Amino acid sequence: MPKKPSSPRVAALVGPYLSGKTALLESILFHCGAIPRKGSRREGSTVGDAAPESRARGSGTEINIAGADYLGESWTFLDCPGSIELLQESESALMVADAAVVVCEPDAGRAMTLAPLLRFLDDLDIPHVLFVNKMDTAAGSVRETLAALQEFSRHPLVLREIPIREGGKVVGHVDLVSERAFRWTPGKPSELIQIPDQLKNQEHQARAEMLEMLADFDDKLLEQLLEDVIPPPEAIYGTLTKDLRESKVVPVFFGSAERDHGVRRLLKALRHETPEANDAAARLGVGALMNGGPAAVVFKTLHAGHTGKLSFARVFGGDIAEGATVGGVRVGGLLRVPGGRQEKTPKAAAGAVVALARTDGPATGQCLAGAGVRAVPNWPATLAPLFAMAIHADKREDDVKLTGALAKLIEEDPSLSFGPNPDTGEFLLWGQGEMHLQIALDRLKQRLHVSVKAKRPQVPYKETIRKSIKQHARHKKQSGGHGEFGDIHVEIKPLPRGSGFAFDNSITGGSVPKQYIPAVETGVREALARGPFGFPVVDLAVTLTDGQYHNVDSSDMAFKKAAGLALREGLPACQPVLLEPICHVEIAIPAEFTSKAQRLVSGRRGHILGFDAKPDWKGWDQVTALLPQAEMHDLIVELRSATLGVGTFAWRFDHLQELSGKQADQVITERQHATAAQ
Repeated sequence: MPKKPSSPRVAALVGPYLSGKTALLESILFHCGAIPRKGSRREGSTVGDAAPESRARGSGTEINIAGADYLGESWTFLDCPGSIELLQESESALMVADAAVVVCEPDAGRAMTLAPLLRFLDDLDIPHVLFVNKMDTAAGSVRETLAALQEFSRHPLVLREIPIREGGKVVGHVDLVSERAFRWTPGKPSELIQIPDQLKNQEHQARAEMLEMLADFDDKLLEQLLEDVIPPPEAIYGTLTKDLRESKVVPVFFGSAERDHGVRRLLKALRHETPEANDAAARLGVGALMNGGPAAVVFKTLHAGHTGKLSFARVFGGDIAEGATVGGVRVGGLLRVPGGRQEKTPKAAAGAVVALARTDGPATGQCLAGAGVRAVPNWPATLAPLFAMAIHADKREDDVKLTGALAKLIEEDPSLSFGPNPDTGEFLLWGQGEMHLQIALDRLKQRLHVSVKAKRPQVPYKETIRKSIKQHARHKKQSGGHGEFGDIHVEIKPLPRGSGFAFDNSITGGSVPKQYIPAVETGVREALARGPFGFPVVDLAVTLTDGQYHNVDSSDMAFKKAAGLALREGLPACQPVLLEPICHVEIAIPAEFTSKAQRLVSGRRGHILGFDAKPDWKGWDQVTALLPQAEMHDLIVELRSATLGVGTFAWRFDHLQELSGKQADQVITERQHATAAQ
C-alpha cells in the first residue's frame, strides 16, 4: 500500500566529533538529488561545516541546515556540531526535529562519548535512531557497540539488521524485518541477494530478539509470540513506527556514509517511521500558543553581515507568508535552504524550516504565534558557564562596538555570556570551554569585525587583618586662601570571616562635627579597595573615636583624605593576610573515571568532601569538593581530557580562605609587578 505523503519533516544528525555526520549529510543530499556530487572536507566543498571557523578546525562549529526532497516528500536535515562544548547548538536543533539520527563509530570503548546526548534525548522523549557508521573499514562489532551504548540509554536499542561479512569486512546487511539480504555496491543501490547459509541461524536469533523487545510494548505481538505465530512484516513495521513515534525504542542501522552504504536504507526508515510536525509541536508544548493559527519556533539566530539578522525557525500549525504578521511580528522575508543554499520563497508550509529575514524581536527558544512572542514552554535551560577569558578590544575605539558585537554573539549562542568582574574590573567572556571561546573570538573578528585580545582572568583575591590597632592621621595642607585640615583617630579591628566591612563612630563633644563623619566613612571605604598587598580588604571594622577640626580649613575632602591616610598607614601594622576564594564544585563523571577526578582535585589543592552515585544517572558518580578558584580556570579542559570528553561540573563561590607561604608570596609579587606596570 503506497505511503500517504507527509508534511515537511526535520531530522537532526548528531554524534561525537569524527563520527561522520557531515559525510552522512553529503550522502543523504546526493541520494536525494539536492547536490550533483558529494563534497569533500579535504577540498572544503561540503555543504556541512561550511563556516570559516569550521573549515579552519576541520569540524562543525554550528548547525548546518540543508533541505532536500525524498520520494516526493520535503525534508530538512540539521547537521549538528560534534564537540561537547557546542552542545547548546545541538540541543536547539534537536528540540525542533521530528527525529534524531545519532551517528557513532563501531567502537565499544568510545560508547560513553554518547552518554550526555542519549541522556538528553531520553529526558525529552525525542524520537531517535542510531546509525553505526564506518562499518566498511572498522573491525568493531555492532553488537558489542550496542551493548556498551545500552548502558547509557533508557530505551532499548533495537537492532534492525545484521552485517554480512566476507574476508573480515562488512559487505552488506540482512534486514531483520523483511528477512532479505543486500550486498553493498559503491555508488549504486544495494544488490538483493540470498541470505548466506552461514547467517541463517544468526538471522533467526537476531530477529527473535528484536521481536521480543518490541513485544514489551505491544500486547498483540506478545500473544503471537507466545502462540508461535509469526507476525507478517507489515505488522512489524507498524509496531516499529508506533514505538519510534512514541519514543519507546531506538532502532539501530549501520553502514558507511563515505561510501553511501546503508544510507538509502536509513532514508527509507526515516520516511516511513519518523513522526509528523504536530508531534514535535506537542512535545515542545507550543500548541496552546497557536490559537488555531500559524506558529514558528526559532532554533537558531545568525547575524549574517549584508543580510542582517536571520532567525531560523520551524513552522508549526499553518502556512507563513512573506510580509505576514505572526505573533505581532512582521515577517520581512522568507528564505529556504535547499542543499545548504539560501533562496527566497513567498511562503512556508507547516513543518518547513525557513530563515525569517528582516524580522526584529524573536530570539532562539521563542515561539511566534497568535499569543504573541513567547518562550517555548519545554525549551531546555541554557548551559551554565564553565570557562572564562578576560578580553578587551584590540583598538580603543572599538570598546563601545565590542559590547554590541558580543550581544549579537549571545543571540546566536545563548551558552555564551559576558560582563565585568566587579572584583577585578576585568571584562569576562564565559562559555563552555577554551575551543568554544576561541570560536566566539574568531566570529567577533571575521563576521562582526571586532578584533579582541584575550588572557587568563585574574583571581579575585582579597586580604584581611589579624590584629587590632589604633591609628591617628592628620591631613593638613596650606595654600593661598582656604587650606585643608582634617584630623582623626580610628580603631581598626578584624571581624569574623564573611562579615564584610563595618563602620561606626564614638565621637563625643563634637571633636569631629557630624557633617564630616560620612566623609570619613567614604575615605575609609575607598582606601579598602587596595590594601597592603594590592587587593581589596574585607572582614574588618573601623571606628572613628576622636579628632580635631578647623573652623575655616576643615571640609569633607580634608576628612576623606585623612581617613585614607589612616588606613594606608594603619593596615600594614594589622598583620595583613591574603585570602583566596574557594569554590564548591560538583564533578559529574562516569564511575570508571571517579578515581581520576579525585586525583585531579587533589592535584589542584582541592579538598574532597565525598562522592556518591549521581542521582538518576546509571553508572555515573558525583564528586563533591572544595577547590581554590585559582585552580578552576582550565579544570574543564583537563576533566574532559581525562573522561573522553564527557566529564563536567557545576560550581559556586563558597568562602574565602587564608593563603600563606610561597604561594601567597608569589601572588603578592605578581600583583606588585602588575601594579607597577600600570
